[in-house]
Amino acid sequence: MKKNLLLAASALALCATGASADMTFNRIASFATPDNMAEGEDHARETSAEIIAASEDGMTLIYTDSPLGVVGLIDITDPKAPKALGNIEMPGEPTSVAVRGMTAYVGVNTSEDYVNTSGQLVVVDMAKKEIIGSCDLGGQPDSIAVSKDGSFVSVAIENERDEDLGDGRTGQMPAGFLDMVSVTESGCSDVKTVEVTGLTEISPEDPEPEFVDINSMGETVMTLQENNHLMVISKDGEVLNHFSAGTVDLTEIDTVDERASLDFTGEQLGRKREPDAVKWIDDDHFAIANEGDMDGGSRGWTIFNKDGSVVFESGASFEHALIQIGHYPDKRSDAKGVEPESIETAVFDGTPYVFVGSERGSAVGVYNVSDLSAPVLEQILPSGIGPEGYVAIPERNLLISANETDLIEDGGVRAHVMIFERAEGEAMYPTLTSEGADELIGWGAISGMVAGEDGMIYAVNDSFYGFQPSIFKIDPSSKPARIVDVIRVHRANGDAAQKLDMEGITLDGKGGFYVASEGRTERLIPHAIYHVNADGLIETNKGEIGIPAELSAVEKRFGFEGITKVGDTLWMAVQREWGDDAKNTVKLVAYNLETKEWGAVSYPKAAPDTGWVGLSEIVAHGDYFYVIERDNQIGANAVTKKIYRIPASEMVPAPLGGELPLVTKEEVRDLIPDLKSFGGYVVDKVEGLAITPEGEMFVSTDNDGVDDSSGETFFWSIGSVE
Repeated sequence: MKKNLLLAASALALCATGASADMTFNRIASFATPDNMAEGEDHARETSAEIIAASEDGMTLIYTDSPLGVVGLIDITDPKAPKALGNIEMPGEPTSVAVRGMTAYVGVNTSEDYVNTSGQLVVVDMAKKEIIGSCDLGGQPDSIAVSKDGSFVSVAIENERDEDLGDGRTGQMPAGFLDMVSVTESGCSDVKTVEVTGLTEISPEDPEPEFVDINSMGETVMTLQENNHLMVISKDGEVLNHFSAGTVDLTEIDTVDERASLDFTGEQLGRKREPDAVKWIDDDHFAIANEGDMDGGSRGWTIFNKDGSVVFESGASFEHALIQIGHYPDKRSDAKGVEPESIETAVFDGTPYVFVGSERGSAVGVYNVSDLSAPVLEQILPSGIGPEGYVAIPERNLLISANETDLIEDGGVRAHVMIFERAEGEAMYPTLTSEGADELIGWGAISGMVAGEDGMIYAVNDSFYGFQPSIFKIDPSSKPARIVDVIRVHRANGDAAQKLDMEGITLDGKGGFYVASEGRTERLIPHAIYHVNADGLIETNKGEIGIPAELSAVEKRFGFEGITKVGDTLWMAVQREWGDDAKNTVKLVAYNLETKEWGAVSYPKAAPDTGWVGLSEIVAHGDYFYVIERDNQIGANAVTKKIYRIPASEMVPAPLGGELPLVTKEEVRDLIPDLKSFGGYVVDKVEGLAITPEGEMFVSTDNDGVDDSSGETFFWSIGSVE
């Protein structure tokens, strides 16, 4: 096999979408929003980054933080090392922000409830970090845009509906409208209200304005999301045009919610676009993100001429691109799919771009729109969990994403702002794709891996896709590595082998595989080993190997997390302590295929700083056994993400039920620097390790099926075992 040492810091190009090797976007830094809290504050409170904007010089960012009721400031003078500038408290819930110079205009919702609505436009001096003025808006603001000349601000007053009332349908009063606010350096005045009722087909009495943007002519484009409608309004407040956002026929999509499998054979015809964000590309054209809210969500994005004609429609192509890089959120299948929500537009070095953000897919598509009728997807960037807003700073070759999801209650990653730079070089992400395969292959939750004799790497998914257990065939010689085929694990009747939690895979030496499945005793799902042939069939007679009574007596949920074969013996790594293990030790369990004998040795794992530490892979190669040892911590809390090796001479199993020999370990590599090199936070689940016959080591991470996860999968080489 051709050597291809894909170091973690290496750049990986998305060749399928025409990414240029000359100028590409790569993530260079991330900023956790809790870092903006003052010393002594309770950092355990929920925080967020939703809508984001930049000062005119591009050196300072400002974002809305609804849970804290503040706007946060970040110094990006050095974009690779963002610095906290603190929070500014707002008189209510901040919903949107726009900037002119160093003056920020913040929409603040001060409503008592869904009926008694109110709001303010709060003016902030970003340099002084203080409020310098405000004016009443007469309703609940949702989106803000400032005119290019800085003379006025357009505010979409949504007066959102109560989703628990009337089945969440539109037709709830009070109606929304558009406010156009004259502004000065010291504040705001002269609020002009533009009534927009009576224009839409769906709920003309309840327009539900959602998002606004202003072109260089002072014209405001506004989406009425739930009404599936678009409006263009002059700088004088005259409605110049309004029209339906229309529908899209979608094919090759997954239409079943939370099925724990990916099947892109469904269709949705006449799907309403129901656009969320909108941004002008030029004075005559704008792009919309078709998120949906009630009856729609066409999973893509559209370019309109302001006369109401469609110039470009992405259909399902944007979603398909995210499917291929493992970012498809299965739990949104029947509704909004990848849920495009955000749109940003900018011109970089003379090239116009549209950036399309997928909230649930946690990624952003970078489209070259030099030809408005045929945009080219140049890259897909990993954007953090729940990206809500973007701002481009083309003068500094920067793109910024604001990610609203804060997983503090689940012990996960905090909300983040992420910074991308356009520079010479290849794209670092994705590191793994199924683009180019004979079929549209969805994938995710990669757990165990093994290197084949054919130059390929074979990887399994875990129980997140329990109705579709799969073995993915990966060609690691391309950049990014490519999934070229998939083998579905099934039983003799042809049905998928449901409820498997495949956490490890190894070769059987005859063209097939052994896979280790982690059990859940409380759900009557056993820990077991399965023999799978080259076609994915679990053999009827000898296909399932259950654990013996000695292990059943002490088993816990966290079981086999890797499997490897040496001669006639299978070795399995148990993730964490079972009932008879000493503290901070786990079993490496052996099973002889010929004699049917079980045994084990004891492995000394690190004591956790927080949470737990366990094993997630085992691979035999040469004179050593290699294991991945990791904690369950994420971001700045991560301590242990390491590869260790054990001398093969010490792997002599003792009978179960008695004292087990304690093996020794030697650190091979700390993977945290590798994970940091991707520019985001350190992910927790380093779960796959494969070593080729030539000795090249590949590592992969598990993206949890994009469920409360950024969806990022990192697959890379750390070089030779030597």
